[in-house]
Amino acid sequence: MNLIKVNQSTCIKCGICTKVCPTRILYMQENGPQVTNPSCIACGQCVAVCPNGAIDNVKTPLSNQIDIENFPAIDSQTAEQFLRSRRSIRCYKNTPVPHEKLLKLVDIAHYAPTASNSQGISYIIVENKQILETATKLIIQWMEDQLENPVHWSFPRHVHVYRKDGVDTILRDAPHLILATASKDFKNGRENTISSLTYLELYANTIGLGSCWAGLFEICAFSNYDPLLKLFNIPKNKVITGAVMVGYPKYEYKRLVNRNALDVTFIK
Repeated sequence: MNLIKVNQSTCIKCGICTKVCPTRILYMQENGPQVTNPSCIACGQCVAVCPNGAIDNVKTPLSNQIDIENFPAIDSQTAEQFLRSRRSIRCYKNTPVPHEKLLKLVDIAHYAPTASNSQGISYIIVENKQILETATKLIIQWMEDQLENPVHWSFPRHVHVYRKDGVDTILRDAPHLILATASKDFKNGRENTISSLTYLELYANTIGLGSCWAGLFEICAFSNYDPLLKLFNIPKNKVITGAVMVGYPKYEYKRLVNRNALDVTFIK
């Protein structure tokens, strides 16, 4: 299989594609870039960077790439305001999110950067509120079984408010939960999940949604609690690598919250 094709009439032999290739499998010859070995990670850098669209890659076809008209798409001040305005939402409206919006969230998530473009993350979108209520019950039961020596200091508090007041501090009565999964033997599963779900959280704001990492759910899932895994039909060859609650925010935040003073060191 010929990995790349070069349009000789438009290639100017600038060599940029060989310089941006992360695996350095491209080198320049008189008739343009050539491949030294087939260990391409399908990142698409060579096709995306070519100023004349002269290079095509079987693993990342030129026909599948979209021209960038304006870069950056937003100015720095807008970007700062956008990034700082993201909040972890723990109060949701009792309103289901349309299927198309949920699908768009994970579509954006799967474009996040991953180690060596390894990707490897699959998603489960939970739209059934009863399943989420059952998940909360199971996690509370799991916490109760270890109250004498809890995995996390907060377990007694969560159990107490649930049993006494019926308040769900596990999944926060969110209408939806998005799970990330990966193969058990995939070493970059958690790292790639963090990257992809961060993209998801940021994009959620642009379509009127709020989100929050389901940390207590993750602790239970990462312990391989079988009743929880069976509830979501997690295959034996896969593991849950992350979980995020999603829904319409019940309240609107009015201010940007500050953080601890910036701690930074320059080495010159």
